[in-house]
Amino acid sequence: MTSELLQQVRVIDPVSGTDQTADVLIDDGYIRSVMNHICDMPNDTHIRDCHGLVLGPGLVDLYSHSGEPGFEERETLVSLLHAAGAGGFTRISILPDTSPVIDHPAVATQLQKRGGEIRWGENITPPHLNIWGAISQDVAGKQMTELLNLAAVGVVGFTDSQPWENFGLVRRVLEYIQPLRKPVAFWCCDRQLMGNGVIREGSNAIRFGLPFTPSSAETSAIAALLELVTATSTPVHIMRVSTARSVELIASAKARGVPITVSTTWMHLLLDTQAMKSYNTSLHLEPPLGNSNDVAALRKAVRTGVIDAIAIDHTPYTYEEKTVAFAEAPPGAIGYELALPLLWQHLVETGEFTALELWKALSYRPAECLQQRISAIVPDQKAELTLFDPQQNWKVEKQNLHTLSSNTFWLGQQLTGRVVQTWC
Repeated sequence: MTSELLQQVRVIDPVSGTDQTADVLIDDGYIRSVMNHICDMPNDTHIRDCHGLVLGPGLVDLYSHSGEPGFEERETLVSLLHAAGAGGFTRISILPDTSPVIDHPAVATQLQKRGGEIRWGENITPPHLNIWGAISQDVAGKQMTELLNLAAVGVVGFTDSQPWENFGLVRRVLEYIQPLRKPVAFWCCDRQLMGNGVIREGSNAIRFGLPFTPSSAETSAIAALLELVTATSTPVHIMRVSTARSVELIASAKARGVPITVSTTWMHLLLDTQAMKSYNTSLHLEPPLGNSNDVAALRKAVRTGVIDAIAIDHTPYTYEEKTVAFAEAPPGAIGYELALPLLWQHLVETGEFTALELWKALSYRPAECLQQRISAIVPDQKAELTLFDPQQNWKVEKQNLHTLSSNTFWLGQQLTGRVVQTWC
């Protein structure tokens, strides 16, 4: 394998908490040296001028949706991994709501095998594929799967893709799952309170004439889950947090020592209900976009660590599925190739986040939520890295994306920032 010398690259290392400019030598899949200036290198070293480029640990996604198996017209495993790699992700985790559902060891094993067979070109290496096992059969929340059997085949943890209504069963899950020492994740939402809402309750909901969802649809379910976690002491991950009041509940619980980790999604940090005046169906999300005070609270919570991680929740749909009335469109949007450029552009370039704060929430802390480890960028560590050009301009068009779907609010727009290379 050819050695590579990245000259004068900006090295962002959330593990050591450093942000510096240095030369980085990578050889045979390992970081060999990180110094102000490197002169001693193998004869066949490829030297790259990296002034203006950013090098950080590979990005880690907590949860996203795969079309395969069952909905290959939306996304195949190949296109999903290509899109994730092109977006700078070196580890991704797919949710169990495929068809068939990942509620049996054979399904998980088959997906792991498929992921391991995919090969790439030189610049983008395939991300490591984590697979969430379903908590309940057919993710219906009615009967537990054989969690022990799924754990035995190496699922990263357990979750369902829909909110739970039977909290008696949730408590049983929390008691049963403790000895397995695997992450368990819940999306907290009261479907009855949510009703047919597609926008957060507030003035914009009235202005745009869309059915609304009250914040209490999320916060009441979070409060109930926090009570069960307190009673059982089983650590859980709370997914898709989207309201300011949820942040308050979570901050209070963490202060009391309740064993939780938390994530929000990248789009909930960037957009609020004002964007929905376009009626772009790619803004129909679950949970719905929040109001401006929700966005401000979420951003502050990520910076301070109340919210541990930013998830992508990449959700591909075909053109036909999304080309319907706003309220009738299936909820979700793609994100792998867009998240880092847009978050960098709107949060780091504006000075609201430091580069370290953003990278930590996209890499180091998501790995911790999965009970995994991200290595510091120091000699003798394996090279699991992402090289990012924050000034590269490109247009979001179907032919420029690796994903098969193009359901995104930013389709047709010019973006600044793109991943140049990953090592995995």
